[in-house]
Amino acid sequence: QVHPVESGGGSVQAGGSLRLSCAVSGSNNRWYCMGWFRQAPGKEREGVATIRSDGSISSTTYRDSVKGRFTLSKDNAINTLYLQMNSLKPEDTAMYYCAADRYLCGFDSRAYGYWGQGTQVTVSS
Repeated sequence: QVHPVESGGGSVQAGGSLRLSCAVSGSNNRWYCMGWFRQAPGKEREGVATIRSDGSISSTTYRDSVKGRFTLSKDNAINTLYLQMNSLKPEDTAMYYCAADRYLCGFDSRAYGYWGQGTQVTVSS
């Protein structure tokens, strides 16, 4: 059984920072793609940042609205994904989900076969 487990959400004021973590367990921890999505009430789930691992080469992709503020990183030794979020804005408020897949990548949530339960991020003005 494989499932990502998120942690690190919380409530902050605008301009503050949070660091989300996602630990993925399972017997086979080779993931082609891992990423963070978010979903605000009444809105569709949207991709925030992904990291694609192709052999020894990794590439990250960010949503335009978080570029320069969010940083995605991964510790392969413990198969944990991190999202450092700085200069948070009220519009970043959402449930944040970690996702992983062995074959597909991108910001289409349908590409991912494994999802965490989510962690809430609330940014007040």
